[in-house]
Amino acid sequence: MTPTSDQRMPRSLWWTLAGLTFAWGFNWTAMKVALDEFTPWIFRSLCITFGSLLLFGIAYAAGNSLRVPRHLWGKLAVLAFFNVTCWNMMIAFGLMMIPSGRAAILAFTMPVWSVPLSAWLLGEKITGRKVGALLLGMIGMALLIGEDLVVIGRAPLGALLALGAAFTWAIGTVMQKRWPLGLPMGTFTAWTMSLGGLPILLGTLVFERNAWTPVGTAAWLALLYNIVIAFAFAYWAWFKIASSVSVTVSSISVLSVPIVGVLCGFVFLGERPSVQEYAALACVVLAVLAVNLPARKRQ
Repeated sequence: MTPTSDQRMPRSLWWTLAGLTFAWGFNWTAMKVALDEFTPWIFRSLCITFGSLLLFGIAYAAGNSLRVPRHLWGKLAVLAFFNVTCWNMMIAFGLMMIPSGRAAILAFTMPVWSVPLSAWLLGEKITGRKVGALLLGMIGMALLIGEDLVVIGRAPLGALLALGAAFTWAIGTVMQKRWPLGLPMGTFTAWTMSLGGLPILLGTLVFERNAWTPVGTAAWLALLYNIVIAFAFAYWAWFKIASSVSVTVSSISVLSVPIVGVLCGFVFLGERPSVQEYAALACVVLAVLAVNLPARKRQ
């Protein structure tokens, strides 16, 4: 891919972005339902174990080689640690302390970290258009979270965990661009999830060996959604987008996820969006369009 070709989302990936947006957006509600009955360690262990097995099966059926060259294992482990281990456990524990919609908003402040990191480590050019898009996106996030600052203030640890997840996700995204491993996307996703899940499985065995309790139908359905949609599909979609476009474009493009997350909370709680929510939606849509629509050619 040429240096200029990754400065906006190719049309072939728009449907992938749309699917990712709704998959991860609804998942904030699904996770909240699951974590009412599963512990974070057990929930994430089940998601990652069965999600990675599903991905390995799909990659094998598609004819992808599952082999990873020996010299790539170290880099793959680092990417897995930031993108899977840190993100999943910080979000799971943070989500138990603050509302799901607000946890999503804090987690998707990721571009605040990824954009300067990409300029520093990757030499990405930060244009005025990108800065404007980032500002629009963050204004949208601020509008959404403004109503619940008091709620978050009562649970500062939950807010810090969500922000920590955003920071580690940013590091993982930048390092994925810095270290293109050249593996088939299905193989890369399956191994990244597996390696990132090993510390989580170990933590489950150490801390929650006897913590299993019966759960209801809603929690099982939420777990199934996470395995098939939020992990197997959405991780593949995110890694596909992140490897195809610049860090700035991929980071700002997924800002629509918390919008869907908040709206899903409204739908399932019977609430209605306020003027602030509509204004935030407009800001985020403009931000996504700003980094993906081609600029007008000068005469």
